[in-house]
Amino acid sequence: MTLEAFIILLGVCSAITSVLTEAVKTFLDLTKVNYASNVVVLIIAMITGCAGATIYYFIFIIPINPLNCIMAIFLGLANWVGAMIGYDKVVQAIKQMEKVR
Repeated sequence: MTLEAFIILLGVCSAITSVLTEAVKTFLDLTKVNYASNVVVLIIAMITGCAGATIYYFIFIIPINPLNCIMAIFLGLANWVGAMIGYDKVVQAIKQMEKVR
């Protein structure tokens, strides 16, 4: 996988992760389930990252070898870090805006 493909996949996976995370968290809030949002984001990010890399490998007929499996895991981890930083900063900004009012 090239660096350009990794970055494009990271952008796509992070968008999908943020949408899925908000949907899952809304569902869990409605059912009044206690959860750790960091764990929810981790699970969703790893699933979307690894699935996105695997789909990329199948579309472009790239063989699944140990290096490509490691790249898929790294994509999931990078997706998780991006989702955690992005989500936390957005929530923090919204809370700060509410305090200003």
